[in-house]
Amino acid sequence: MVAGGRKIVISGRGILKAWIDGGDYYRFIDDPESVLSDLRRSGRRIDLFTFMQKLPDTTPRFNYPMEWDNLAVLEIKSFAHWWNEEIGFKARNKAKQAEKKGVVLREVPFDETLVKGIWEIYNETPIRQGRKFFNYGKTLDTVRREAGTFLDTSIFIGAFFEDKLIGFAKLTADENGKQAGLMHIIATLAHREKAPTNALIAHAVRACSERGIQYLVYSNFAYGNKSHDTLSDFKERNGFRRVDVPRYYVPLTLVGRIALRLGLHLSIHHHIPEPLIARFRKVRTAWYNRRFGLSQAT
Repeated sequence: MVAGGRKIVISGRGILKAWIDGGDYYRFIDDPESVLSDLRRSGRRIDLFTFMQKLPDTTPRFNYPMEWDNLAVLEIKSFAHWWNEEIGFKARNKAKQAEKKGVVLREVPFDETLVKGIWEIYNETPIRQGRKFFNYGKTLDTVRREAGTFLDTSIFIGAFFEDKLIGFAKLTADENGKQAGLMHIIATLAHREKAPTNALIAHAVRACSERGIQYLVYSNFAYGNKSHDTLSDFKERNGFRRVDVPRYYVPLTLVGRIALRLGLHLSIHHHIPEPLIARFRKVRTAWYNRRFGLSQAT
């Protein structure tokens, strides 16, 4: 559906939440009331509408129920500043490692060759980072449809070894070209010793700098009650910093008001102590490793 001129995504089972398509990282609303008015008149059941303020504005501006969310943000002054001032020796070495080992980085068009390469990367292994990889098993048509969103404001970067795609990144900019989100970044595990992901980050920073994009967002910095993990450490080593941003939850039904009051609008990870979740992750990883015969590194 469309509200306030924006495509709206609705998801959930008992509690239906809605947000603008591409919200949080590459699409934003300046006038939330126009969206809310259309949602109220639509006749569709939507319990909660959520949205986040756009960077660099981190001061709450709207009189709706609000909670703090967080993003992993790299403020880009120039590629040279990032390379020389914001990352350390080890991060620079990692970024240069790919080129030394024969990996070529370049911007690529969104075409069937790229789609097939992405599909092959997705289907390399069913398990990544100790859990089921949600892109594993997807068809070419599904990959084409899901990777082909927001093409008018997206940049695709490929990492190639001997002319074969071994990693890719998709950057999607907002409509003003000032903030971009890393919608996808992934590389094959078979070539991880070449550090293609580090090289993709460096190329993404260069692409943003050349286009005058001021903020590069790499999803959240922390998830739920988990303050640090290997991914947040990776982001930090590459110059990304945690930025807390207002997130609004606007209840549109009685169910939405009750859910907000009881904290049911948040994922289960927000309600379980991190030590218990960490223990569960270890058990899950061990079980997957035994089931699929994988090493801990996958």
